[in-house]
Amino acid sequence: MAPKRREKYKLPVPLPEGKVLDDMEGKQWILGKMIGSGGFGLIYLAVGTLGSLVWWLTLFTSLTAGQAFPINKPDKDARHVIKVEYQENGPLFSELKFYQRAAKKDYIKRWITLKQLDYLGIPLFYGSGLTEFKGRSYRFMVMERLGIDLQKISDHNGTFKKATVLHLGIRMLDVLEYIHENEYIHGDIKAANLLLGYKNPDRVYLADYGLSYRYCPYGNHKQYQENPRKGHNGTIEFTSLDAHKGVALSRRSDLEILGYCMLRWLCGKLPWEWNLKDPVAVQTAKTNLLDELPESVFKWAPSGSSCCEIAQFMACAHSLAYDEKPNYQMLKNILNPGGIPLGPLEFSTNGHSINMHTPNNQKVVSQKDAAKQLNQMQNRLMEKKVHSERSTESCATWRQVQREEKVVRLMNNEPAQESTRRRQKYHEPQEYFNEVKNSPQKSSYKQFSNSFHAYHQDVTSPDIFNKSESPSWYTYDTSSIGMKATDLESCKGLWPTISQFTLSEEAKADVYCYSLIILFLLLLVLLALYFL
Repeated sequence: MAPKRREKYKLPVPLPEGKVLDDMEGKQWILGKMIGSGGFGLIYLAVGTLGSLVWWLTLFTSLTAGQAFPINKPDKDARHVIKVEYQENGPLFSELKFYQRAAKKDYIKRWITLKQLDYLGIPLFYGSGLTEFKGRSYRFMVMERLGIDLQKISDHNGTFKKATVLHLGIRMLDVLEYIHENEYIHGDIKAANLLLGYKNPDRVYLADYGLSYRYCPYGNHKQYQENPRKGHNGTIEFTSLDAHKGVALSRRSDLEILGYCMLRWLCGKLPWEWNLKDPVAVQTAKTNLLDELPESVFKWAPSGSSCCEIAQFMACAHSLAYDEKPNYQMLKNILNPGGIPLGPLEFSTNGHSINMHTPNNQKVVSQKDAAKQLNQMQNRLMEKKVHSERSTESCATWRQVQREEKVVRLMNNEPAQESTRRRQKYHEPQEYFNEVKNSPQKSSYKQFSNSFHAYHQDVTSPDIFNKSESPSWYTYDTSSIGMKATDLESCKGLWPTISQFTLSEEAKADVYCYSLIILFLLLLVLLALYFL
């Protein structure tokens, strides 16, 4: 039975390190150091007992010697974390239901294959259960460990490069398309909930589904109905107009929130940040911004910066009807008009750029390969110039179309009621429509190219900082921010075939663990036979 939703949740009493938790499938997990806390729960490092060789050896040694069992605690390299909250709290229950219904590992793998993606930015779920401590019942959930969140990077670096913002937008569209197709809305997209991978910091994940909402249960979309008593839910800076009105969230809500986030990441601030204590004023400011697109976004952009792609994205999201399915591929093409393969995530700080490459299990590119890549980049210079000219022309044409449509709507005095009005679609230049129509529907991000950054690189203000008091669920290693950029070799040819027959790290650890346990037991048997 689902717990009752409350506005405020009590933070649970911390569980002791070394406590062993049994999940619903019978797996055991050992709690390590507490590394984070939120408004309603705690998070710990964790390790599975079957994956802990030292845990088993210590257990056998202690039992044979008749001593008390000294608990082995997970160290800083643990690959799992455990979220814990009181059982009567609601957010973790909602997140658990989301993973059980819509985000199983098999489902995600099939989707990645179907869409030909290199990864999908949803953290992996490993198990859940209940436990008791000091007379209170706790709910827990075992998750993949992630790294630093983008809010901390934003606080450290200020604004993001335009290329990085558009890259993040495309990756989030991948995630949103998946969860929307599985009848769910995230509802709380923001930098604090976007985390880089722990072992692969070149990837970004959308975490924290505590506010996720099932907008279309069993294929039946929720009806549009305003409810002032439920108004202004979510994170006030980014929540959608529907949420301000107390309307149940829909797919367009997530897209609207993502648009606000991209504008914030690029500009460093939003027009309503000075009135966050007044939800009605925030709602009015958001309404004015969306009604005056695209000029409102162009005026808000920093001097010398182009927000054409973000303005067009927000216009398309705002034009959606409440129960309308977005065209995700068209939105991706808006954020990447040239269709250039994505490069690695790059965050600039103090005039220097940081490429978030995966540090482990990679080889450095040889001088021959580096020279080859340099020649390829030089050959693309003319192509980039053509793309730049086309993008500039497309933006100018699109702005003119928007102005003409706005005049027509004002002259016709179009009704604004949600239940009866006919939404006027935002049209794109004919040249762009042809490009979208002829572009392949299957997107592949497996080849990374720095040309994406060169094409979209823009001037942003380093003095504007994006501050947030929202706590992060996950810990991170700050040394990863200052690491040097290293060019990594792109493995092709025979390697993908060989990798299919390579065991995962968890499988290797389990095989190694079981082998040593068997040898240890055989040794005990031999010693017993010898002394008998």
